[in-house]
Amino acid sequence: MRRILAILLENEPGSLSRIVGLFSQRAFNIESLTVAPTEDASLSRITIATSGDDRVLEQIVKQVNKLIDVIKITDLTERSHIERELLLIKVLAMNEKSRTEVKRITDIFRGSIVDIGKQIYTVQLTGNAEKLNAFIETMGNETEIIESVRSGCVGIARGEKALRV
Repeated sequence: MRRILAILLENEPGSLSRIVGLFSQRAFNIESLTVAPTEDASLSRITIATSGDDRVLEQIVKQVNKLIDVIKITDLTERSHIERELLLIKVLAMNEKSRTEVKRITDIFRGSIVDIGKQIYTVQLTGNAEKLNAFIETMGNETEIIESVRSGCVGIARGEKALRV
């Protein structure tokens, strides 16, 4: 089962490596990892997307919670939440037909073309993983994908409940 963990921790050197180390020690794969400071510069928020055995993940969560730098850990998948990812993708647009098709698909997925070269369009798209995967598949059927990069998942709980100290 896919899980999204949100971790609030002190913004200190080595904090991230200790958390990632716990996943590594248990041979647990991290699908995506995003880290950024919060509204309080002394705190960071890590969002980890992972999947695998629930029992092993439960042990990792317990061990992460015991780390000194960790303030709070929340499994967002167990509650109502919003998740997004950013995709930047370069596609080949050699002629008028392919340029029109790239624009059409980008509009359908509510993306935007952020750079235009002689034969390359760079498209920006945000959404959940399923939306981005569908866009990549659709675009790949219509034109050649030159390069793509994804930010990894970020998530936040819906409503007034916040991940705070």
